[in-house]
Amino acid sequence: MSKSSVEISQLQLNAGQKAIAILLIEDDLAEARLIQEILRNFDLNQFVLTHVQRLQTGLNRLKQEQFDLILLDLTLPDSQGLSSVELLVQNFSHLPIVVLTNTNDNQLAIEAVRRGAQDYLVKRKINIDVLVRSIQYAIERQKASDLLRETNENLTNQIQQKTSELMKAKEINHFQSELVSMFSHDFRNPLTTVLSCTELLHNKNDLLSEERKVYLFQMLRNASKNMVQLLDEVLLVGQTESDTFQCNLTELNLELFCLELAEQLQFNADKRQIEVVFEAQGKITQSAWDESLLRHILGNLLANAIKYSPEGNKVLFELIPQKQDIIFRIQDWGIGIPSKDHQNLFQPFNRASNVGRIPGTGLGLAIVKSCVEAHQGTIVLDSEVDRGTTVTVTLPLLFLDTKIERSETKQ
Repeated sequence: MSKSSVEISQLQLNAGQKAIAILLIEDDLAEARLIQEILRNFDLNQFVLTHVQRLQTGLNRLKQEQFDLILLDLTLPDSQGLSSVELLVQNFSHLPIVVLTNTNDNQLAIEAVRRGAQDYLVKRKINIDVLVRSIQYAIERQKASDLLRETNENLTNQIQQKTSELMKAKEINHFQSELVSMFSHDFRNPLTTVLSCTELLHNKNDLLSEERKVYLFQMLRNASKNMVQLLDEVLLVGQTESDTFQCNLTELNLELFCLELAEQLQFNADKRQIEVVFEAQGKITQSAWDESLLRHILGNLLANAIKYSPEGNKVLFELIPQKQDIIFRIQDWGIGIPSKDHQNLFQPFNRASNVGRIPGTGLGLAIVKSCVEAHQGTIVLDSEVDRGTTVTVTLPLLFLDTKIERSETKQ
C-alpha cells in the first residue's frame, strides 16, 4: 500500500497541527496490527494510535486521556453489537465513532449511524484511502454535528429568554391595565365626596360653622388619607416591579415601635369595638431595622386583621425574639380566607373571594411580601374560613453594618 494514492492536499494535516489521537477498541490482534500498518504507511506523525482489546478498558482510557476519534469493533469479549456504540455515545457524545465489522450489512451500517456512529467500515475492504478518509470525514461530521447542536441550544435559550421577556411584558401590561382600572374605580369615590363637599361649601352661604367643619373634615379624610394612602401603595408596588426597592437600616427600639403602632391602630379599631392586644415575649436584642418597611409590613397586616374581624372581637399582635431573628405574629378570629385563594393572595390586585363589599385595593399583601423580602425575611399565612387568620413574619436580626441585597425569594 502507498500513500501516493491518497489526495495529500486534502487529507494531510496542516504543518504544525496536532496529530489525531485515535483509540482503537479491537480484540483481534491481527486486525489491530493491520490498522496500525495502514496508518504508519500513510504518515505516523499524523496519527497517534492507542489500542485496547476490551470495551471497559477503552472506557477507562477515555476517562483518563484525550482522544479525537474511536475505532470500534462491534464484536468484543465484553460487549456485542450496537450496544457498544450506545454506551460510548452515552458517555462520550463529543467523540466521533467509526464502526469496524466483518459483515457487509447495509442495515447494520444504517442502524449504527442512527445510534450515533459517524461511519461504518468493513474490515476486509479497509485500505489507506478508505481508512484515512473515514477518520477525517468522521471528525469533520462530528464537528458539524456539535456546531449544529450548539446552535440549536443557543436558539432554544434565546427563544426561552425572549419568551420570558414577552411574558414579563404581558405581566407589565396586565399590571398597567389593572392599575388604570383600580385608579378609575377607587379614586372616584373619594373624589366625588371632595367635589360634592366643595360645591356645597361654595354654593350654600347659610351653612353653619359646625356644618362647614363636617364637610371640611370629609374632604380632609378622603383627600389626605384615602387618596394619599392609595398613591403610596401604587408607588411601592411600582418600586418592587422595577427592582428599586431597598432596605435602609437605622437603630430602632423594636418593642416601643410595635407598641406605638398597635396604639395608633387601636384608634381605628375602637370604632368597631375591636381590641388590639400587643404582647412582647422576652428581651429583644438592640438591632437595626428599616422603619418604613416595618411600618408597611405590620401596619398592613394589623389593619387587615381589624378590617376583617367582627365587631367586639380582638386582634393579637405578638413579638417573639429568637437567637438570630424576630417573629411577628398577628392573629385574628375574623372571616378567614378560602384555601383556594391562598396561593395568589400576595400578588397585586388579588383579594380573597369572600370579602364581599369590604373595601380594598388588593395591593396591601403584595406590598407586605415585597417589604418582607427586602428585609430578607419570610412570611407564612394560616387561615380558615370563619375561624380566622394567623400571619407569621420572620425577620433576621440585622445591624447597621449589615449589607442588604435584594432578595429573589418567592413565597
